[in-house]
Amino acid sequence: MRGETGRRREFPMTGVILAGLIGLPALAQPPAGVASKAPPDRLDGPPLVTAKAWAVADGKTGQLLWGVNESESRPIASTTKIMTAWLVLRLAESDSKVLDETIIYSERAAATRGSSAKLQTGDRLPVRELLFGLLLPSGNDAAVSLAEHFGGRFAANGPAGGDPLPLFVAEMNARAKALGLTATSYVDPNGLGNNRSSARDLAVLTSHALQNERFRKYVGTRRHEYAVTAASGEKRTVTWANTNKLLDVEGYEGVKTGTTTPAGNCLVASGRRGTDHLLVVVLGASSTDGKFVEARNLFRWAWRQRGHTTDGASTRGQ
Repeated sequence: MRGETGRRREFPMTGVILAGLIGLPALAQPPAGVASKAPPDRLDGPPLVTAKAWAVADGKTGQLLWGVNESESRPIASTTKIMTAWLVLRLAESDSKVLDETIIYSERAAATRGSSAKLQTGDRLPVRELLFGLLLPSGNDAAVSLAEHFGGRFAANGPAGGDPLPLFVAEMNARAKALGLTATSYVDPNGLGNNRSSARDLAVLTSHALQNERFRKYVGTRRHEYAVTAASGEKRTVTWANTNKLLDVEGYEGVKTGTTTPAGNCLVASGRRGTDHLLVVVLGASSTDGKFVEARNLFRWAWRQRGHTTDGASTRGQ
């Protein structure tokens, strides 16, 4: 290189540095044993979620609109209780007096592990109240108690005079089969066991259950209190809060949460924008709060696909 006087200047270190640079591996080549990077994120399509499977469906018909692994049969945890509640409410459609029947809590129900309605052996309360204990705090005990109370009415599913709980579970499976839910199977009324379904099946089931006005009321209730009568005859007030945090946001109508180790974090959610009704099912999300965030992201994306603007208006049909 020549300076201002025209004399050649030497930079002895330059050759060393250049030699070092020339010897470096190409940046696109990962070191041995390190996996290649995934392609860059696409800028179109639905939001990225951690859920193992999800579905967005029409709320009126249950028809699938979008999904990932939506037909895959997976553990479903307490989203099981959608079917449990719906079976009881179907009986009430034929005879509303069943909601006034008194349930007496058994030892088996009171000893059920996991999420609880916080009721004790010998407690007495009507069916209509216990349904709040089933659907708001996701009472596993409440599911057992309801199955014990009503299972005998489905004696056609098994021998009369036996344990009513498996008769109730058999009816759950019979109803799933009648609806064409081919990925769905139940072993208990609460989801503690290996109950399985798919995101698509849960959307179809929920669309049917939401046609029941009472079901809509229960899953949309944020908090409920009732004075339970104990075995001693004394009354005590129990308070049930809904586990579905989407109810804290306008436009969401609940349905059901679920969490177990095999199932991960699950959510079946109902939302509306004007007359547009969508269902979102998230199965196997990575965290408790994450399932709500992912469901909201899927709702927001789906509503944009259907022509809704950021101010809540809709361009559909324009």
